Amino acid sequence: MTLHRLFCLLALFAWTHSSAAEDVVNVYSARHYDTDMALYERFTQETGVIVNLIEGGSDALIERIVNEGQFSPADIMITVDAGRLWRAAQKDIFQAIESPVLTKRVPAHLRHPTGLWFGLSKRARVIVYNKTKGLPKGISSYEDLALPALKGQVCMRSSGNIYNLSLLAAIIEAKGAETAQKWADGVVANFARKPQSNDTGQLRAVAAGECGITVANTYYLGRIFSSDKAADRSVAENLAVMFPNQSNRGSHVNISGAGITKHAPNKANAIRFLEYLTSDYAQRLFAQGNNEYPVIGDVTGPVAMLGEFEEDQISASVLGERQAQAVKIFDRAGWL
Repeated sequence: MTLHRLFCLLALFAWTHSSAAEDVVNVYSARHYDTDMALYERFTQETGVIVNLIEGGSDALIERIVNEGQFSPADIMITVDAGRLWRAAQKDIFQAIESPVLTKRVPAHLRHPTGLWFGLSKRARVIVYNKTKGLPKGISSYEDLALPALKGQVCMRSSGNIYNLSLLAAIIEAKGAETAQKWADGVVANFARKPQSNDTGQLRAVAAGECGITVANTYYLGRIFSSDKAADRSVAENLAVMFPNQSNRGSHVNISGAGITKHAPNKANAIRFLEYLTSDYAQRLFAQGNNEYPVIGDVTGPVAMLGEFEEDQISASVLGERQAQAVKIFDRAGWL
């Protein structure tokens, strides 16, 4: 455990709903980055409000808040992927808030329509291919990954991964369920191996020539491209990146985001904290420290080297709403 975490982490039983807790904000977070801890410390320095932190997996934190009910000390839940924010909203753990600051700073497609949650940072899901082999002819979109010419060349992680579920949800929204089914069937037919590992695993497989092409979140690329480890530099040297669908709807993006809990005991501080996370300072730190894109402001940090791109303007809330359909399509396709 880092000193930053020791600074912020308090035991759950020490939190109360009393007036003694007026100068705190209690955060449940599925993000586990040292730069986030630096953000929390800066917030305390600027406001005097202490950030109490509990970390965990997204689904575990959602269930924890549900089980704690009206006695939950949680003020804010922060998680990764719009699909998980949707799951949390479905469990009725968020309350809608009105904040002119958040409404102005967070683009409409990156926040919940009624203010249940707000995007804080972005990641694009891009096509990555082996630089030596080159980009296969005719590939310019996610849909092209299903072309028969790619048979035996595609590496993917499992269908249960939330990033893949959200990508398929976006395809359903753009192209309809029938086309999405044909796409999933085609990609499965092109697998070089059974789905396995995480995004980093796919990148390493493409770099090693185990497969020719994959999709990955830009966060993982930024981390590898900026690494000072010899093994990561070797991987980076063998990878090339393409932003898909630039001639039509734009590349799929997903978010880290947060919502204020239904029974937040420190609601005013929670809103203040959430607004702070969209400040220029916080947005720069998300980008420079975590290899992410800011939801507002200029792109800085390692991902800037990937270049500019047009992003899909689909509402992030749709990524959750289409999730059940995506699961069924993946199952029918045999995408494990």
